[in-house]
Formats: sequence, C-alpha cells, structure tokens
Amino acid sequence: MRHTLLFFWDGVGLGDDDPLVNPFATAELPHFTSLLGEKWYVRGRGTITTPRATLVPTDANLGLDGRPQSATGQATILTGRNVPAFVGEHFGPKPNDKVREALAQGTLFSEAVAKGGTAALLTPYPERYFAAIARGKSLYSAVPQAAVYAGLPLRTADDLRHGRALSPDFTGQGWRDHLGYADVPLLTTAEAGAQLATLAQSHTFSFFEHWPTDQLGHRGTIAEARTHLERVDEVLGGLLANWDETNGLLIITSDHGNLEEIGHRQHTRHPVPTILVGQNHAQLASHITDLTHIAAVVRQW
Repeated sequence: MRHTLLFFWDGVGLGDDDPLVNPFATAELPHFTSLLGEKWYVRGRGTITTPRATLVPTDANLGLDGRPQSATGQATILTGRNVPAFVGEHFGPKPNDKVREALAQGTLFSEAVAKGGTAALLTPYPERYFAAIARGKSLYSAVPQAAVYAGLPLRTADDLRHGRALSPDFTGQGWRDHLGYADVPLLTTAEAGAQLATLAQSHTFSFFEHWPTDQLGHRGTIAEARTHLERVDEVLGGLLANWDETNGLLIITSDHGNLEEIGHRQHTRHPVPTILVGQNHAQLASHITDLTHIAAVVRQW
C-alpha cells in the first residue's frame, strides 16, 4: 500500500551558518548529514538533491507581510490553500473562525478517508487535554482540528501505551515526568523512529506533530536546542532504517522558521526545509515552492 508520513517539526527554518544563534551549526547530526550532505540547514543554498532525498527551501510567507504563524501555516500545509491570504493575515497559534472554515472545507486527512483510504494523527493527547476541550477552556490547534473535522479519533494515552501513537518527545519520558503517566512505555530515540515507520505503513496518510522545536525556539537556550536537534537526528536514523522507500513517501516540513535563530523568541520569515524521501523524490520536490504545494505532492503520490 502506498503511504505518506508527514513529519511536521514546528518552527524550523533555514538560517545562517552562525553558531552564536543557529543550533544547527554546532549540533552533531550524522543522519541528516548522511541524507543531505554538509551545511544542508543553511538558507540560500537552493534545492539539494542526493540519491536518497531532496530538500527544497519552501516559502512560508505566502505573499503576506509579517511573521508566519502556526494556525495559518499548518492549515496551508494540510489544505494546499493559501490560508493566510484567505484569512487576511498570518494568524496563530490557535485557529480563528476563518482558519477553522478553511479546515472544514477539506484537508489531506478527509481526502484520504473520502477516497477509501485511512488517515491518522499519530500524536497522542492526555486526558486533561480532552477535558479542557470539553469544558471550553481550550481550543484545538489546527492539526487536531483538521483530524476532528475528518471524523478521526484523536489518539490517547491508551494508544500511547499500546504503540498506536508516538509522544511528541519521542521517548515517552515527558508523559511520565510531566503528565503523571507512570505506565507509559519508554522508547529509545531509534525505537521511536522505527515505530513511526511502522505506524505510517498502516495508513494512507499519517501526520506526526512535533512541537518542542518551536517551544525551544521561543524559550530555550542554544545549548538546549542543539541537544534536542541531536535527539531528532537519532529518531530520523531509526525512521530511515525502517522506511519503505518503494511504497512510502516521507515528507519533513515546518510551518515557519524560529529554531534556526535563537535569541529573539519570535518566528522568522526564513524559508523552511521541506525534505522528501521516497521514489521520485526529486521529481515530486520540483513542484514545491511554497507551503501550498505540499498537499499537491501528497495527492500526486
């Protein structure tokens, strides 16, 4: 079965090769480097194509002034529409009525289901999250809102316990330390990557939402960001080692820059890296210029 995994790491752009502000410049990232070559994270290099992958710098500004925001950027990725233009501005972090309207009109989740396939948001949520939504104390962000509109159940702590979901921190340690789930199994980063590959093979379209990258861009130190990127690289190693490149398309992308320029705690207008792994990755990547084109590539695959 052909399948697509969209590995979404929030707030990751292509920045300058400056170790004082860009944690990519000093992080040890052997799996990314093996996949894409040296200095792949630097803006201004253009498209990078290797035997196994293509990276294409991707415009997240979409013709609007201001700094790109999460709700409109994520909605654009999932719909293929210029949602900031539809809304009239970059908006976030949570969707407003106009963003929800765009999501309700259809996303990659709903399209996969409508065509007889299956779709899943692989990131789980704790009980307190669902309770806050039910009480009206919190709102869905764009990605879970899109999944809900598609009629998909959001994954829970029970899914995490039984290997049907993957924690945003990869290993599950955060669920134990910060959420009180002492029975959540712990994974190594390599095991987490392998589990992502296995879960993706079960669905036509799956989406993994990794938000700690944006959180670190806003509030972390460059040392913390560097350490975290090295964990992401370890996960990528496990994912690539188990990826079915004949039938699977892996897309790694983001909604806006942030982590690549530590210090000002704001999003950037830098291009984001969209990385494709799978058959005909270069041909597919050639259709991508901005965030509106990612959905079209998924549909083509």
